[in-house]
Amino acid sequence: MNHVTISLKDVAVRAGVSSGTVSNVLNRPDRVKAATVERVNRAIAELGYVPNAAARQLRAGQSTSLGLIVLDVGNPFFTDLAKGAERAAADVGLSVLLANSDESSEREDRYLDLFETQRVAGVLISPVSEDLPRLHRLRARGIPVVLVDRGATDSDFPSVSVDDVAGGRIATEHLLAIGRTKIAFVGGPLRIRQVADRYRGACDAVEAAGRGSVEYIETSALTLAAGQVAGTRIGKGVRDGRFDAVFAANDLVALGVQQALLGGPEPLTIPGDVALVGYDDISFAAAAVVPVSSVRQPRELIGSTAVELLLANAGDASENEQVVFQPELVVRDSTKARGASI
Repeated sequence: MNHVTISLKDVAVRAGVSSGTVSNVLNRPDRVKAATVERVNRAIAELGYVPNAAARQLRAGQSTSLGLIVLDVGNPFFTDLAKGAERAAADVGLSVLLANSDESSEREDRYLDLFETQRVAGVLISPVSEDLPRLHRLRARGIPVVLVDRGATDSDFPSVSVDDVAGGRIATEHLLAIGRTKIAFVGGPLRIRQVADRYRGACDAVEAAGRGSVEYIETSALTLAAGQVAGTRIGKGVRDGRFDAVFAANDLVALGVQQALLGGPEPLTIPGDVALVGYDDISFAAAAVVPVSSVRQPRELIGSTAVELLLANAGDASENEQVVFQPELVVRDSTKARGASI
């Protein structure tokens, strides 16, 4: 094979592993078993795979900029993701134009119009909804698109994501394991795929365990302020015996919930009265008043892998790879065993 046509998927198939594992071997081999690293490196050598070689396939005269649209630029998760994308783009002489949809479909469309007018080399996007006709039109006009932090429902787009259903499951299994059975899942709206998948994982864990319950508490956005509003409601539910744990759809929401629970005229204790788990493992989670247990995602790696897939998608040999990383739970003080309080 000509090395320009070799993709992550080709290497993965040859090595008998997932595309995510290949990306891990290339970017953080310390997270992969030595035998697997050796097998992947052998496949790379046999196939002649050259990371980022697909950058040569960019059409002459096209912009040297990539567009990146995220749901909330104020969320450190997306800041880190953008950092990974920017680093990978710079390695091949490209720049990244960062746009914030602020979870608004209208803002998202305006940025897509802008990027199309500028004829960017490609678009990386964490879309607001499941409805993607605008992205199909963009691709039909010759601008490759990669979904970021969200898997594709079909094979029309390459994507880089984390298994959020698994993330929701491991967070909830942890809460059940420490004796918490009345769980409030906080986040929203559910039209955001990541939120829906994390909620589904939580419900799956309760169903599989045959005990406990998960109640969905919707927020208007995935922000600190929205978490504070929800936390006030949840605090009343904790005092009434309705909840003994909270699983937040992201760490910003979790931190807002924590502030509401610990403050006010009737402060509660964490984890004495209520355990708390977040999602993303941003740096603020570990630095909170009560360090928050969180589901970790490889934030920068998601961004850099998305750029690599976008460059591959610029050529005719793209197979629309779906790279899925596995999340891991980081346990901190907010989910100590019942009876401990801070």
